[in-house]
Amino acid sequence: MAKYLFVYHGGSKPQAPDEVVRVMRAWEDWFGAMGSAAVDPGNPVGLSSTVNSDGSVTSNGGSNPASGYSLIEATSLEAAIGHARKCPILAAGGSIELAEIIEM
Repeated sequence: MAKYLFVYHGGSKPQAPDEVVRVMRAWEDWFGAMGSAAVDPGNPVGLSSTVNSDGSVTSNGGSNPASGYSLIEATSLEAAIGHARKCPILAAGGSIELAEIIEM
């Protein structure tokens, strides 16, 4: 099976304690439903910096900053997209960028 990098973008952050619990439970349920396909559930990430080809650094997160990542195993891109379509970040207004990892 191939591995896919899921890069999460955007999504609202829960504010109230009960909302935090509800959102965390949704993520845990999503990962649980995938079972062993969730190779590395990943983590949220902070604002990124970009090192440009001239060596300069841009520290603004870019035009569509990443908010987290996961490593998911799937039999095909279509299967990976199927997993992504059930991700809680979509309900929070975010998006997911998927890329197959090429083993070297």
